[in-house]
Amino acid sequence: MKKILLFSLVCMLLLPFVGCDQQGSTSSSEVHKELFLARSGGKWGYIDKTGTFVIKPQFVRAGIFSEGLAPVCIDGKFGYIDKTGKIVIKPQFDEAIIFSEGLAVVKIADKEGYIDKRGEFVINPQLDEAILTKFSEGLARVGIDDKWGYIDKTGKVAIEPQFDWANDFSEGVASVRIGGEWGFIDKTGTIIINPQFDEASFSEFSEGLAPVRIGDKVGYIDKTGTFVIYPEFYYAWNFSEGLAPVNFGGKYGYIDRTGSFVINPQFHFANGFSEGLASVMIGLKSGYIDKTGKIVYMEP
Repeated sequence: MKKILLFSLVCMLLLPFVGCDQQGSTSSSEVHKELFLARSGGKWGYIDKTGTFVIKPQFVRAGIFSEGLAPVCIDGKFGYIDKTGKIVIKPQFDEAIIFSEGLAVVKIADKEGYIDKRGEFVINPQLDEAILTKFSEGLARVGIDDKWGYIDKTGKVAIEPQFDWANDFSEGVASVRIGGEWGFIDKTGTIIINPQFDEASFSEFSEGLAPVRIGDKVGYIDKTGTFVIYPEFYYAWNFSEGLAPVNFGGKYGYIDRTGSFVINPQFHFANGFSEGLASVMIGLKSGYIDKTGKIVYMEP
C-alpha cells in the first residue's frame, strides 16, 4: 500500500500546507479564545474570530488547534504549541497530526505511533507498513497490507482489516468500500447500509446525514440509506453547525438540511463551519467567512 502523508488524512480539517521552516513568538496569552489557522505573507499563524492575528504568521507548515494544541513545524521537525504560542511538546517528529480524543499520530523515520499530550508514546511506533489515523469514537482506522480495519486505544485490533477503504466513525457508523461500492458499518464491523454507492470516501454522518455519490452527483442519505437531499451536487461535504459546503455549477456554497442554499455558490473551495467560521478559498487565497457569507479574514 502506498504510504499516505499523515496531514493528507485530515485535509478537510486543515488549510493547505506547503513545507516546513522556522519558529517565531506569540503575541497573546489569551488562551480562552478560539483560534483559526490563517496565512499571511506565505507563513501560517492563528487569528481570532475578528480576523486579528493572535499568534503571528511564522510557520511554513502548521495545523489547526484541536483539544488546545496545534502541530507546527520548527527547524524541520514537528511539535505542538498551545494557544499562547508556547511550545508544549518539543519538535522531534517527522510528521504529526491534530489531537483527537487525547491522542495524536506522529511519525519518526518510517514508523508511526500515538502520543498523549505530554508527548509520550501511548502506542509505540512499530508498524512499518501500517497507516494510522486519528481516533474517533474510541476507534482509529488502520491500513495494513492493502486492507483497512480499526484499532482501539490500546493498539489492539477491534475490527479486522478487511475493507478496501474505510473512514472514521461518526454517530456510531463509518463508511467502507468493498470492491467498487461503498456502504456503512457499525462499531462491531457489521454492515448496516449495504454497499451500493459509487463514492463515500469522505463521508461521515453528521447531524443525521451523510454525503454519498451516485454516478456523477452527490446527495445526502439518512441512516436507513435513503436519500433525504437529492443527488445534484458535484461535490458535497459533511454538515457542521447546520450547514454543509457543496459544489454546484463549479463553485462552492452552503446548504441547510433541507438542501436549500443559505450561502450561494461563489467560492473556489470551502470547508465546514467550526465555532461560527468556515475556511474558504477565492482564487489562490484562503480565508474565513461567517454564517452570513461575510468575509472575516482573507490573506493579503
